[in-house]
Amino acid sequence: MHKLKGVYVITIENKKLKRSHINVCQAALKGGATTIQYREKKKAFYKMLEEARKIKELCQKNNATFIINDSIELAKIINSDGLHLGQDDEDFKKARRILPGKLIGLSATTLREAINAEAVGADYIGAGPVFATPSKEDAAPPFGLETLAKIKEHVSIPVVAIGGINQENAKSVRDAGTDAIAVISAVSGQKDMTEATEKLVRIIN
Repeated sequence: MHKLKGVYVITIENKKLKRSHINVCQAALKGGATTIQYREKKKAFYKMLEEARKIKELCQKNNATFIINDSIELAKIINSDGLHLGQDDEDFKKARRILPGKLIGLSATTLREAINAEAVGADYIGAGPVFATPSKEDAAPPFGLETLAKIKEHVSIPVVAIGGINQENAKSVRDAGTDAIAVISAVSGQKDMTEATEKLVRIIN
C-alpha cells in the first residue's frame, strides 16, 4: 500500500498562466511531490483518459502515488493507485467493490465526517478546508488548525490536510500533526512551480 506523506499536489489547468495538468504534474514531481491527484470535471472522457495516462506514466517514473479525483470509471480503466471521493460523490462501497486493493480517500469537513470516513473503511482522509481556499468556490467554511489536530487525534488512518495551505502556513499545518499537505494554487499558481514545490517539501519534511 502506498504511504501518504509529504506534499500531495492536485493538478488543475491554469488558463491565465497557460498551464496544463501535465505541466503542473511535471513541475511538482521535479520539486519532490510524493502524490499527484488528477482533478478534472469538465472535459470529455477520452480527453481525461489521455491526460490521466500521461500523468500515471510520470508518477511511475518518479515513484509517486497517483490518485484520480471522483471518477471510479477513470480510476479503473487507468489502473491508478487510488481514488479520492468527496462526501457527496459516488458511493464509497461501490468504489471499494470496483477497485479492490486500491487506496480510497474520503473528504471530511468536520471531525464527525472524519470519524465516519474511517468507520466505513477509507484508507485516508482529505481533511479541509483548513484555511479559506481560493481554488474551490463551493468549499465548506474553513475549520482551522484546532479541528485538524482533533481529527488527527481521533483517527488512525493518514490525514491529508487541504484548503488554503501555502508556504506561510504549511509549518503550522505540519505541527498540527497532519501526514501530508494537499495543495493546488500554492503550486499551480506560482511563478516557478518546481521551486514552490521544493519549498513546501522542505517545510513539511
